[in-house]
Amino acid sequence: MLFRFTKFWVAIGLLLAVWGLSTVREPDRRAWVRPLGVKPGPVKILQFYASVGVLTLGEKALLCYGVENAKSVRISPIGTEVYPSMNHCMEIVPEHTTHYTILAEGYDGNVATKSFTLPVQSVPSSPPSLNYASAQNHQPEPQGQ
Repeated sequence: MLFRFTKFWVAIGLLLAVWGLSTVREPDRRAWVRPLGVKPGPVKILQFYASVGVLTLGEKALLCYGVENAKSVRISPIGTEVYPSMNHCMEIVPEHTTHYTILAEGYDGNVATKSFTLPVQSVPSSPPSLNYASAQNHQPEPQGQ
């Protein structure tokens, strides 16, 4: 009677072992083939900037980047996928001051990063209205007779 459920418990144990081994990942050891025209060398971030230094809430700007010898590129906190390019810009409309970081991974597995912060100011207050007291003191000029 004791060994009646042995096969069941062994099967459960094997399933747990296989599941545990599947969660352990090895580093990616695939060799990436460098595209034609790409010079050999380390990954480099050539440029990473915004088209403006400060934005007002609701305004648009261009976020530009350029990389060399990169097989993949990620920009945080951008939600869209970006691709390796020597010169590419995308439109952004941040709702608050945002810290942007670019991460470029090279064919050799090395990674290059750069970052900057784009300040976003609230909408400026409306221009001061005409002072009522000074409007009353203004007398119209006499018209030609």
